[in-house]
Amino acid sequence: MEQHRDTDFNILLATDSYKVTHYKQYPPNTSKVYSYFECREKKTDPTKTRKVKYDKTVFYGLHRRVQGCTEENVQGCILKAVQFLRIRLQSAAEANGLAEHRKVATREKIQEAKEVYREHFQDDVFNEKGWNYILEKYDGHLPIEIKAVPEGSVIPRGNVLFTVESTDPECYWLTNWVETILVQIWYPITVATNSREQKKILAKYLMETSGNLEGLEYKLHDFGYRGVSSQETAGIGASAHLVNFKGTDTVAGIGVIKKYYGTKDPVPGFSVPAAEHSTITAWGKDHEKDAFEHIVKQFPSVPVSIVSDSYDIYNACEKIWGEDLRSLIESRSAEAPLVVRPDSGNPLDTVLEILGKKFHPKENSKGYKVLPPYIRVIQGDGVDINTLQEIVEGMKQHRWSIENIAFGSGGALLQKLTRDLLNCSFKCSYVVTNGLGVNVFKDPVADPNKRSKKGRLSLHKTPSGDFVTLEEGKGDLEEYGVDLLHTVFLNGKIVKTYTFDEVRENAKLKDCELDELQ
Repeated sequence: MEQHRDTDFNILLATDSYKVTHYKQYPPNTSKVYSYFECREKKTDPTKTRKVKYDKTVFYGLHRRVQGCTEENVQGCILKAVQFLRIRLQSAAEANGLAEHRKVATREKIQEAKEVYREHFQDDVFNEKGWNYILEKYDGHLPIEIKAVPEGSVIPRGNVLFTVESTDPECYWLTNWVETILVQIWYPITVATNSREQKKILAKYLMETSGNLEGLEYKLHDFGYRGVSSQETAGIGASAHLVNFKGTDTVAGIGVIKKYYGTKDPVPGFSVPAAEHSTITAWGKDHEKDAFEHIVKQFPSVPVSIVSDSYDIYNACEKIWGEDLRSLIESRSAEAPLVVRPDSGNPLDTVLEILGKKFHPKENSKGYKVLPPYIRVIQGDGVDINTLQEIVEGMKQHRWSIENIAFGSGGALLQKLTRDLLNCSFKCSYVVTNGLGVNVFKDPVADPNKRSKKGRLSLHKTPSGDFVTLEEGKGDLEEYGVDLLHTVFLNGKIVKTYTFDEVRENAKLKDCELDELQ
């Protein structure tokens, strides 16, 4: 299957259609447009309770998004590939040709956009003059500045997360041109936020039923590769989940992290050998025991997960695992347990109680049952943040420790999410017209939740640890302390990056949060 190169990307075609016409709609003599992004605070009916409030969000994914505003990273990757393949550039002219091809705006891309929009609108509305100005004055790079909170930051809803402003009076219209591509950050933010909320649930119940958080980072495994809409979605979503956990079967996320962030470890995510239904049913219904035995023996020194509901999960747990192969399972170590995977039903009913009768559990220091260390369970059917809560609560009530189980989540982790979940919004709050700065905002009478912020914004942390967004440029006085928004992109260049280790450190569960969970 043909793969499009990153160099095929044309930011002139990566915006909502109506934005192509907006340069004609701003007030005459506008010289600057300043906009911001936030996850709006959702004011709900106090009589209605939500299972998950998502009061805080994990800011993640901007670095990859701003790659759409610069091609430096693409060029770097290509040059590395050239070196790896030992292909030498034949001349300086050829090298210059490559550099020209990396520009965000080129003559070819401008011409392509002109032709597309002429047919699309059936009119000449494209700002060809403006884009030629960017090509000639800025060598095809974008004269904008983006300021943002550090990636991985956990910020309460309703606060500014990043700002965008034009740096050239002739390119005032460019700020909201890039809104479309930048707001797509809603997806990694939402995945990372949802994943972190599930981590909080698991941390709470793991602490209550075991007294420690050992193994927490492997309690929620990414099963979502096939359940997303594209390879790109898989990479972005999986990397966002890996901000909080280390278990994944969505390999695409590893590539995204290594390409855009980097880690001190060779890889940021891990998996184990595991069976699927085809590797069981291929043996035939009468040979399910043989399939189990064969696979277990193939992987004696690492954990191995075996789906056990191809036919009769009750028989598989009680007879095959609990009797026929019991001695084989008991010979395994705590570092290489059998992980029984029911792919249907409730793990509390179908697996733990049955396995508990065959592999006698012990009580831990908290008084909860724990299976022998050579056997564990992973539940991967229908797992979302609500069913996860229900299952761990049920286990607690039946005196089972969360040590016994891990979870796998697919579509609910990476796909069943929308921009509306966290009310991700990008709004203009300040313009300069006729040389005068004006604080602007929207305030829809029909929906107070959509009221936007005014003026230039800054984000601060109070001595008590709370976050506050200052409006109308009031943060310039710095009476609230340093602004937490840092310039990450300026006039075509990425000026600040974060490693994935830094992202994880920023997003980790804080001691105060763990205290609240107990």
